This record gives sequence, structure tokens and C-alpha cells, in this order.
Amino acid sequence: MKKVLIIIPAYNEENSILNTCKQVLKYKPKNKIKIDLIVINDGSIDKTEEILKNKKIPHINLIKNLGIGGAVQTGYKYAYENNYDYAVQFDGDGQHNINYLENILEPLLNNRSDFVIGSRFINDISSFKSTRARRIGIKIISFLLKIFAHIKITDPTSGFRAANSECIKLFQNNYPKEYPEPESIVILNKLKYKISEVPVEMNERTNGVSSIRAWKNAYYMINVGISIIITSFKKGKDCK
Repeated sequence: MKKVLIIIPAYNEENSILNTCKQVLKYKPKNKIKIDLIVINDGSIDKTEEILKNKKIPHINLIKNLGIGGAVQTGYKYAYENNYDYAVQFDGDGQHNINYLENILEPLLNNRSDFVIGSRFINDISSFKSTRARRIGIKIISFLLKIFAHIKITDPTSGFRAANSECIKLFQNNYPKEYPEPESIVILNKLKYKISEVPVEMNERTNGVSSIRAWKNAYYMINVGISIIITSFKKGKDCK
């Protein structure tokens, strides 16, 4: 039986983390796969850790906030050390829908892809597609990926993703810290891993604050663009 680890990075998600974990724990896959979860508590200063501890939810507490890149890499390290076949990134804020898990895993289970991204922009499945400003930013990032990395990705900032064992091994050793979602796409593509997208439904965040504040958007876009360009020109060996 294949083992799947759901990696849930969480920073100050006291209002949503319990419902998110309940959603995952109640999910019953149709395929013959075993699903576990691990919450990476990324130095939260609210009651996230207390909730995880009291409800006996499997988790790892980071002693300080490492950011989304450091938290997700911790999850990949756990997946690698515990011999999971697949790892799925799943946000702790309630935006992702666990009912699309098997859609995300299907290309991996059938060896058509090494890494799968859940996109809210394919087939209009998702009614929530983020704010207008974010959608513009996503389109810009997609354009930069197409020009410099030569890959077409409709939802490059999606945090709903799945990796096979080879990608787990890569990311447990080296995972982008600053702009992990788009940078990881460039790295995987450069190393000739097969990347695909599947349509998923996403929900609007109901609690907490996004890691990309509105007043930082221009700064973020400039820097993520620079990061994509620099990573695109790196040699493959420097991406491992």
C-alpha cells in the first residue's frame, strides 16, 4: 500500500488549523493508499501549538518562524526519513479542498508526472480565484515562467501540490526559502522532472493573514521575477 503524507505548514492559524486537520482526518480515499498528516507549526505565537497538542494532532514545532519555505522543507524531511511514497502540500488556512486529493495524486500514481500542482484556473472548477490584484500577479509569474523556464503553469503560486519520492528526496535536501512556489517549479523543470497541473477547487481564506501582504505586492513581484530569472540560468547541478 502506498503511503501519502499531507504536509500542513501553519503560522498563527489558531482559528482554522483544527478544522483543516479534521477535514484531512475524515477523508477516506477510494484508492488503496494510506494517508497521514503532519502539521509544521512554524513558530506560531498564538494558540496553534496548544490546539495541536491538546487535540493530539501529529505536529513538529519549529523554535522560530522559518517562513513557508523552511516549514515545507521540514515536512519533506519528515516524509523522506519516514519513507513516504508521496507528499502533498496542504495549506492550514482552509483554502484547499481535501476532496481533490485523489485528483492531485492520480498523475503520480500512474507515473505520468513527478510533481503535480492543483490549479484554480483550469476548467473553471473553482469559484474562488483570488483577488484581482493577485490574479494579475499570478499571470505575470506565469508569463515569466514561460519566457525564462520554458514551462506553462497556470497557477504557479498554488500551495496545493503533490510530489513523488524522487521530488521528496530533492526537496528534503534543497527547497527554496524566499519564493518557494515559483522557484521550485523552475528547479524541477531544469532537472527534467515531469510537472503537470490538475483542476481543483479552492476556498477563500476565512481567518488569518496571507504571507504576502497587500503593501508588499510590488516588492514581491519584482523580487520573485528576479528569482525566476536567476534560477533559470543556474546549472542543473546547482539546483540539487
